[in-house]
Amino acid sequence: MTSLRQRKGSRGKEEVQTQQANCCTHHHYPEKILQGDWSWRCIIWTSIGWSVSVGLGLLCCIYVATLHENDLWFSNIKEVEREISFRTECGLYYSYYKQMLQASSIKEGLLELIHDNMTESRRTINLLQRMNIYQEVFLSVLYRLLPIQPYLEPVYFYIYTVFSLQAVYVIGLYLTAWLLSGSWLAGTLTGVWYILNRVDTTRVEFTISLRENWSLPFFALQVAAITCYLRPQLGALQQKVMVWLMYVTTFCFCLMWQFNQFILLVQALVIYSLDCADLLTTTQVTTLYLVQVSGLLTVWLLQFCNSMILGSLVLSFIVAALFIRHYHSGLKTGGLLVRLGKVLFHSAAVLLLTVIINFLTKKVLQLRSDEHIFKFIKSKFALGSTRDFDAGLYLCEEAFGLLPLDTLERLAGTLLLYPYMLTVLLLCGTLAVAALQNLSSPGGGLVEEKRGAAERRVEAFRPDVAYNLLHTVLYGILAFSTMRMKYIWTGHMCAVAAYGVCGTEVWTLVLRVLRCNTKVLLRLFRYAVPLLIFCWLYYKFWPKLMEELSELREFYDPDTVELMTWISTKTPKQAVFAGSMQLLAGIKLCTGRVLTNHPHYEDKVLRERTRQVYQVYARRSPEDVYDILRAVGADYVVLENSICYERRHRRGCRLRDLLDLANGHVMDGPGDNDPDLVPAAHQRFCEAIKTDAAAYTALFTRAFQNKTFYVYRLKKKRKKSTKTSSEPHPPQ
Repeated sequence: MTSLRQRKGSRGKEEVQTQQANCCTHHHYPEKILQGDWSWRCIIWTSIGWSVSVGLGLLCCIYVATLHENDLWFSNIKEVEREISFRTECGLYYSYYKQMLQASSIKEGLLELIHDNMTESRRTINLLQRMNIYQEVFLSVLYRLLPIQPYLEPVYFYIYTVFSLQAVYVIGLYLTAWLLSGSWLAGTLTGVWYILNRVDTTRVEFTISLRENWSLPFFALQVAAITCYLRPQLGALQQKVMVWLMYVTTFCFCLMWQFNQFILLVQALVIYSLDCADLLTTTQVTTLYLVQVSGLLTVWLLQFCNSMILGSLVLSFIVAALFIRHYHSGLKTGGLLVRLGKVLFHSAAVLLLTVIINFLTKKVLQLRSDEHIFKFIKSKFALGSTRDFDAGLYLCEEAFGLLPLDTLERLAGTLLLYPYMLTVLLLCGTLAVAALQNLSSPGGGLVEEKRGAAERRVEAFRPDVAYNLLHTVLYGILAFSTMRMKYIWTGHMCAVAAYGVCGTEVWTLVLRVLRCNTKVLLRLFRYAVPLLIFCWLYYKFWPKLMEELSELREFYDPDTVELMTWISTKTPKQAVFAGSMQLLAGIKLCTGRVLTNHPHYEDKVLRERTRQVYQVYARRSPEDVYDILRAVGADYVVLENSICYERRHRRGCRLRDLLDLANGHVMDGPGDNDPDLVPAAHQRFCEAIKTDAAAYTALFTRAFQNKTFYVYRLKKKRKKSTKTSSEPHPPQ
């Protein structure tokens, strides 16, 4: 990896340097298998590596499943309590799995999803187009077809599938570390680090249905396939197999998560950077771009031509990059300063064309589904208004804030952070040198693909290492900017750190600096250091793991259970409920009632409807709130004390504060207010309605209450509303 490119008159010296840099390649059994070496020793060693990967994956699967059972006592609680445990949007996704199983046939279930009028009142929507729920559909069909109904309940089939994907995730990370380092010891260390850092690598045990828990395992497999594809030892047939694997894993990843376009955009930027640094061939760059495009377009077709995919930034970027690359073919010619200038010009052209293509696409398609994401980004970096209600909902959630520093403390506590930082710093320096060497070369291009093998240049930096290095750096930046995205970074972080500890390149650089770079010392450090780390981790964390697995708790939420039971038994099946997004998802799952809004926020009309329904927590008159709720077809509204009297967030981030700011009203409590905000003319609705004043009892009847929830039924007899639109007007 650290050898220089071949130059005229220095071939012999170059070969010596190359051999020294790769002095341990004859121990890299994955490479031998890829090159067709099927000796017994190679087969046995590789089989052991695969067996260890499967064992670690199963260990992780059993670990999170046990934690889930111990935390909720899932096997002994009531069915309604099991369903309530699927919090927020998890309950919404699981409800479609339940709905498919309750349908009279698979065909009938699919038709109900395609023509759904239960998720959003007074609207018929195609759920397969709007939401990423193909996994629920596939799993429900599989459960109906397999002869397992007498032995396994539907809910266990669902959660065990998600937990099993954690095994796939660990195997994907394991393979990446193995391919990079040439030793399955690195994969083993990756799996151990992933499990020990569970708090920061996954949250699957308490948010089972989240889309990321379905998709990230396939993303890890895709990264492993890309790592293998970029290895120079592959033959033509092996490259084709890797391309198909990349396509399948990219497709599965995109199909299961609505945020796929933003994740793939970062990946496309990694590919673009490697292309500009002359570390990938034209064929590799084009293939990787086309794999991304093919995966997205296949999902576009399956999601009934979802316009949000066509309007994604990643598609616009790839089209722009390929177009500019085709017409700016002289990018990789000239001296260092000339090429740096060309790269800057090339990048500016790609960026400009990306913006133009994306703007025109959204204009033609009239696409506004993802504008809340860009509002959030603008507000986060103080580039736009912070009074926007949608942006405020994201900015005030801890998951969308900056990465807390205690995350790094936990990662350092398992000895993960230190080798990771050392590996990244050393490789970044080496990559910078290699990129400058490539840009300084007047030959143009890493590999002249039309030349014979004897005329090809020697690689200055392994492409697979370069890809994984930039991958971890860019996703690390994303994780630091938005805490929820850390789960994309921390898993891959384990693989990179294990590669640094068990690979040859980092130790070669360190030993060269210490002037003791010998084959014996290299082998000693490659195997002794990870074994010492294993021993230390076992000594420190094995007792803690056993203690954690012995802790037994039980699900307990009697107020929500009481509410769901009352709704199921005391309200009509076609009743329409309004309330918070999180609670309504649970109502949909537990009772099957019709909703006014829900947590899947990727729709302009739904976002506006949610803001209107949330006026029950604002300072609005009972007549205004009644008109709003009637306009969306609500029969009942559920008020939550935890929202009305919220104390979890700071002032300015409470839901009632966000509504006050959006409505132009001063906020509750001590503190400063902007001078343009005015006092509201009415009391806060969620508080005033509990006084049973005449203005409220004329429009609402209290139907249910407990310590947490108040349910009010909207009376039907009232004066004709002056508003005639099907959706309420925004508050003034």
